[in-house]
Amino acid sequence: MSPKYKRVILKLSGEALAGEKGFGLDEKTLDAIATQVQEISDLGVEVAIVVGGGNFWRGRTGKGMDRTTADYMGMLATVINALALQDALEGIGVSTRVQTAIEMRQIAEPYIRRKAVRHLQKARVVIFAAGTGNPYFSTDTTAALRAAEIEAEIILLAKKVDGVYDSDPNINSSAQKFDELKYIDVLNKGLGVMDSTATSLCMDNKIPIVVFGLNKPENIKKVILGEKIGTLVKEE
Repeated sequence: MSPKYKRVILKLSGEALAGEKGFGLDEKTLDAIATQVQEISDLGVEVAIVVGGGNFWRGRTGKGMDRTTADYMGMLATVINALALQDALEGIGVSTRVQTAIEMRQIAEPYIRRKAVRHLQKARVVIFAAGTGNPYFSTDTTAALRAAEIEAEIILLAKKVDGVYDSDPNINSSAQKFDELKYIDVLNKGLGVMDSTATSLCMDNKIPIVVFGLNKPENIKKVILGEKIGTLVKEE
């Protein structure tokens, strides 16, 4: 089967990288993700990855702390995850570059859009770290922004849940899963797929989003091949 998409953004939450541990990094999860990314890259898909940092730090958990300081700490957490993912990918022979929105030349390239696109064209996986480089913006917003900048065809939003539900499936056993949604429904119903800034950015730029579970790493390849899993969010 041939891939449905040529260039994609894969958004990985920090929690997903922690696996069952709930904190830090899970080597098996990292290796499984790296293997899937290698497989879709071998299909000719250009892959860019945006990583969160919630497995180490979430800005909103810094109670009593200045919000800007807490957010910058969260950005640094995403760099840890990016370097770990880069190591896992390069360990299996996948050429990878990490680009950070906050300059730290000793360990990664600064984010430069044209350079990122050139890496993708050369079949290198590009990992975007440190969010947008600005406080008050989430890594979901980073995914939407980078997708627009590099002209990705879709955002693959890998989470711990296997799609979008009308309520929290971990709390409500009768929660209903959506197969397809419009951006405006996500905003009006406050479904928590992405934050409102990220959702609006995707809506304005007509970038579809597929929300799916990372509990089965092969789901990444299934989405790329066009299988209907998770929840698709798109324009009308």
